[in-house]
Amino acid sequence: LARTEPRRRTTAGRAKTQTPPPRSRPPNPGPRDRSARARRARSRAGGEEESSTARARRLSKRRNRKTRSGGGASIVAMSGFGEGPLGTKLHQSATAVKYPKPTRVKNKTSAQVQITAEQIVREAKERQEETYKAPKQKIQDAEELAEYRLKKRKEFEDLIRRVYWNEAVWVKYAKWEESQKDFPRARSVWERALDHNYRSHSLWLKYAEMEMSHKFVNHARNVWDRAVKLLPRVDQFWYKYIHMEEMMGQIQNARMIFERWMNWEPDHNGWNAYIKMETRYKEWDRVRKIYERYVQCHPSVKAWVRWAKFEMSQREVAKAREVYELAVESVEREVDADALYVKFAQFEELCKEPERARAIYKYALDNLPKEKAQAVYQNFMTFEKQYGNEAGIDDAVLGKKRVEYEDEVRKDPTNYDAWFDYTRLEENAGEIEKAREVYERAIANVPPATAKQFWRRYIYLWINYALFEELEAGDLERAREVYRECLKLIPHKVFSFSKIWVMASQFEIRQKRLDAARKILGLAIGLAPKDKIFKVYIDMEMQLGNVDRCRTLYQKHLEIAPHNCFTWEKFAELENSLGETERARAIFEIAIARPVLDMPEVLWKAYVDFEIGEG
Repeated sequence: LARTEPRRRTTAGRAKTQTPPPRSRPPNPGPRDRSARARRARSRAGGEEESSTARARRLSKRRNRKTRSGGGASIVAMSGFGEGPLGTKLHQSATAVKYPKPTRVKNKTSAQVQITAEQIVREAKERQEETYKAPKQKIQDAEELAEYRLKKRKEFEDLIRRVYWNEAVWVKYAKWEESQKDFPRARSVWERALDHNYRSHSLWLKYAEMEMSHKFVNHARNVWDRAVKLLPRVDQFWYKYIHMEEMMGQIQNARMIFERWMNWEPDHNGWNAYIKMETRYKEWDRVRKIYERYVQCHPSVKAWVRWAKFEMSQREVAKAREVYELAVESVEREVDADALYVKFAQFEELCKEPERARAIYKYALDNLPKEKAQAVYQNFMTFEKQYGNEAGIDDAVLGKKRVEYEDEVRKDPTNYDAWFDYTRLEENAGEIEKAREVYERAIANVPPATAKQFWRRYIYLWINYALFEELEAGDLERAREVYRECLKLIPHKVFSFSKIWVMASQFEIRQKRLDAARKILGLAIGLAPKDKIFKVYIDMEMQLGNVDRCRTLYQKHLEIAPHNCFTWEKFAELENSLGETERARAIFEIAIARPVLDMPEVLWKAYVDFEIGEG
């Protein structure tokens, strides 16, 4: 069946008929080609007419095959679908972007002529075009000047309307008016700027500097006067104002300005500036009056020391000493009072009064808190090494150690080792009252927890305190009170210390108060019955020959601790030593009949030895 291809327009838009070239079949058709041919053969055999859609699909597939085989361009041009929607659907391989192939460098050796970064920059600079410079304008007559000024003022006014908050614009405008020698307009600009922001320090300063630079003294005074009225806490205004008056030779005006400033109670620098001005003109009486007002306004060490140094510069030693004495009364409770004491002592040392200096140091050490006296101790040690004897040096070293221990116990009040060292230091120094004070402070730091391990070191503070009162201070009643307070403080229901009970009873024995000793030991048995307390009590009664009391104590001990084999053995030994063999044997029999014993082998051995000894 022969078919003719429809006529179509070329892609270039020229309408002419082209005869398609004869289609060549591949020498070895693939399975897809064979199946397509079979379908077309069946279609032709069945007499069915091919629809336009099927024909377009078939032609598209044929075009794709031709494109892959190299003849795609002719198929597209001749298929008749170049301008329709089907013709635009080209294959991806036909429309893909083709990148150039990477070139291979055949010769990788360096070039003979090398290009440096410096050469590149230089060439760029040489080729760069010159910056345009506007030509300079030269004003030839008054009309051009007026036109120029009008133009500049209009620019400044427009700029101010946009950014009136920008101080730099106002300053630039005012300086331009100043450069034009139009001072009324410049003042007007400054005043407008101050209306917008009168708190700006720089505006006031530059305004006044303009008036001063052109020798408008009265205008400058007015500016400074307004500035110090509106902003009296800005010290720079006062300094500039006073400096201007002093440079003009108006000392009385400068003094009046200082008086106005002092009413606002400025800081130390303001008072010092007033004093320096009066010192330059040698108004010594005025200087002293200013110092009196100064120390009343600022009663600090700095102010008092400055006054004393002034008196020393005038060789008024008595007045300087009087100033220091007033200062000690005034700043005794201040934070930096230690610096005042050091300065006072150094003043006396300079006046060849070492005894006065030593008295000042000792007064400071006695009255200042220990944590604030570090500088005083350091200077005192240096002073003693220079002027003192061996005892004085020892006192200085002792004071330094006191400061160290005070610092330790202040950081950790429950550091009992530091308290032990501190109390031992005071005992060795022979200061009974100071040692007693340290002991009282130490025992006031009760352990926070009711656990015995926290109380072990603490109890020894009480013991040392009681021994100190008995042996060093010789105050027996106070020692007895220490023992009594310690026994009240211990929580005996939780734990107890037999050592303190024993020491309290032995203290009463040393004082030949047996009833008091028996009372203490009996109270100990009632509150904290321990083996050591029974042993000490029984030994005391045995030394006194009270056998019945010993038997009673043994019985009491066995009632409390019937499993204690050591107590049974000692009880039997007591009866045996008294010749009470049957009583001793009965005690052994009762003991071995007990169901629970802590060391039965010891008890049996003692019983056997007893029977062997009796034969």
